[in-house]
Amino acid sequence: MAYILKFNSHFFYFCLHISLLMNKKLTLIYVFVVSVFAILMYGLLNGHVEFNDQVMTDGPVLSDIHNGVSNLLKGNIVSPLMTMLIQIIIILITCRIFTMLFRLIGQPSVIGEIIAGIVLGPSVFGFFFPNAFNIVFAQESLGNVHMISHIGLILFMFVIGLEVDFKVLKNKLQETLLISHTGIMLSFLLGVLLSYKIYEDYAAQQTSFLPFALFIGISMSITAFPVLARIIQERNLSNSPIGILTIAAAANDDMTAWCLLAVVIAIAKAGSFVSSLFTIGLAVLYILFMFLLVRPYFRKIGQMHVNTEVLSKSFVGLIFLVLIISASLTELIGIHALFGAFIAGVIMPSNMSFRHILANKVEDVTLSFFLPLFFAYTGLKTNLLLINNWSMVGLCLLFILVAIVGKFGGCAIAARLAGESRRDSITIGILMNTKGLMELVALNIGYEMGILTQPIFAVLVIMAVVTTFLTTPVLQLTSLIFKKRSSDISVAKRKKLMISFGSSSSGPNLLYSLNLLFGPKLQNKTVIASHFTQGTDVRFVSAEHYSHDSFVPIDEEADRLGIPLVKYYKLTNNIINEISDYANSEKVGCLIIGSSYHYNYTDYISEKKAGAVSSFLKRLSKKSLPEIFKDKTEEIIQKTKCDVFVLINREKTLSVSHVSIIFETEKELRLFDFVPAILPSVKTVHIFVSSQLSYEKCGSKINKILHDNPDQNEKIVLHRFSQLQKLTFSYKNEHLIMTSYQLSGKLFRVHPSHTELPPILGANFKDQVDPLSV
Repeated sequence: MAYILKFNSHFFYFCLHISLLMNKKLTLIYVFVVSVFAILMYGLLNGHVEFNDQVMTDGPVLSDIHNGVSNLLKGNIVSPLMTMLIQIIIILITCRIFTMLFRLIGQPSVIGEIIAGIVLGPSVFGFFFPNAFNIVFAQESLGNVHMISHIGLILFMFVIGLEVDFKVLKNKLQETLLISHTGIMLSFLLGVLLSYKIYEDYAAQQTSFLPFALFIGISMSITAFPVLARIIQERNLSNSPIGILTIAAAANDDMTAWCLLAVVIAIAKAGSFVSSLFTIGLAVLYILFMFLLVRPYFRKIGQMHVNTEVLSKSFVGLIFLVLIISASLTELIGIHALFGAFIAGVIMPSNMSFRHILANKVEDVTLSFFLPLFFAYTGLKTNLLLINNWSMVGLCLLFILVAIVGKFGGCAIAARLAGESRRDSITIGILMNTKGLMELVALNIGYEMGILTQPIFAVLVIMAVVTTFLTTPVLQLTSLIFKKRSSDISVAKRKKLMISFGSSSSGPNLLYSLNLLFGPKLQNKTVIASHFTQGTDVRFVSAEHYSHDSFVPIDEEADRLGIPLVKYYKLTNNIINEISDYANSEKVGCLIIGSSYHYNYTDYISEKKAGAVSSFLKRLSKKSLPEIFKDKTEEIIQKTKCDVFVLINREKTLSVSHVSIIFETEKELRLFDFVPAILPSVKTVHIFVSSQLSYEKCGSKINKILHDNPDQNEKIVLHRFSQLQKLTFSYKNEHLIMTSYQLSGKLFRVHPSHTELPPILGANFKDQVDPLSV
């Protein structure tokens, strides 16, 4: 006790010393409160506690401390809560590692999470480290992880229901019904036929034939809507005809497959179709109740929240209550809680903004925490070592073949019959063959009901992983074979200009700058407006929301200027590479991007008013400041093959009446090519020519411009300068500086406050490209 008091006293004096430096008045109050507390506690405990003043080196004391700490740790580490926390930590770390690895090869994160679960199971971890596996993932300790993963699945199925867009389904109803139901029926038929071959050897002793055949059929029929939607987003097909058609078909597939799964579960639990009619009848009543009574109620609420950016906690609580009640009802009548969660998401208001807010409430914690637990639990039940002979290997290959033939073949043929091109039909078939997470959910239901045996469960998990893994590379191979670009980004042989904006507010300024540079010449060029969202884990409903909202400001500016846009949107984990790769693949002549290069320490100091920060930043040299605060624009410039303009703007709306063009070296001379297009749009063009630059070259270019544009002669004002720091700029609210990107960096170094600088449009020209002449 004495040592604890001694330690506390030292700690108290340390805190006192620190706090004295901060606020003396508060420190005195704090000392008074602590002193009163210490005196009162001493008075209450004195005489009832024996203080031991032995020194710390006393052996028995050290031994007692060691034994106490040891017993404490041993007792806590084997507690159910600590066991579960250790399991969760291992699962989440493993999933993150495998997710990053599979993203590097272009696979969706769900593949990495599935593989991580398998690695943690008896197939790898349990095989190589059986003792550790039995300690960490003991069978009796997995009940908590199992229940938590089911809660996560309920939330996840709610989000899947939110992603069902009835507007898309209505617009493509006939075609999507043909494609999705043909794929389901052919896959289901082949699955039931396959069950005849394997039932006697792998399931006869555990379950009857009817539920086994139905579960094999349904496992062949499911398409993973979330993974498919994510792949479509990553390949920029969301707004293309084929992307819209595939999304609608997958949503239809999802609705049908889950209703079919509910019937299969009812039959499996009842034992026969006739005895399951009562359960099916209750399920029909439940669906009618949700769609005819609950859905209209939420539609009215959704109309009240059309323009709402935030939902109240009480309303969100009501939604979650409806979700849990819905899941409980379906579990009660015998068709699994996940179906109820799915229907609860489907009946939510169709307003995508409303659904976006709801999805954001749920998806992050579900995707990053709950679903990895589900994958790990699936992997812990999947023993690939059961596939230990050529017969099992052949069976596994047969399942994969049947799954591909049924789903890919059925959907591709149906799409072709519906009038789609051969390439688009094949693409639809490839996408619809994605099994992924939804397959694992159905397999787990069958496994927990005792219908699927361990060997068949392992085979079906492999089938789900392989079909999902093949989707991306086969799509890429298809693109190489056909050598045809998607219709939404392919244009006739017209030269292209590209804008890439980050925040939606910067898009109009970039388009305004492009119009200023090219003027009437834009009529002969294709303008591509691109926007990239960081992270491929964004859900479909959220991505659609981001895509729509991000382009609203630039669409309004394009309408004002009369410029038609080709829009390109994509989810990515590497925005810099996507911008440069897309610009290079489209062979654009000029790219305009925004930059945060204008950040300065003067503004930062005025905002923070912190002496220590101010002192540190003042010590920074003017030369090093831009390198510290600049963004990744230079990396984009290096990787692109076209001319790049960088707009450095303080988030204000551009309305330019006066342009200053600064020429210090011959690198900037190509800016003269843009002057004729700029002149009609502004009041004056100030041309600043350095004394180091040949005046004859500049003079001849100015004379040519004046000769070709005699009605604009009075707008050009010529200036000579010797040093950049002596330049001053008027009309700050209506002014724009044009120069090279390299010279824009010098401007910031010689004007450290930056407040005297208007927006800057810095150009980086590539010798082999001329956007005005090509």
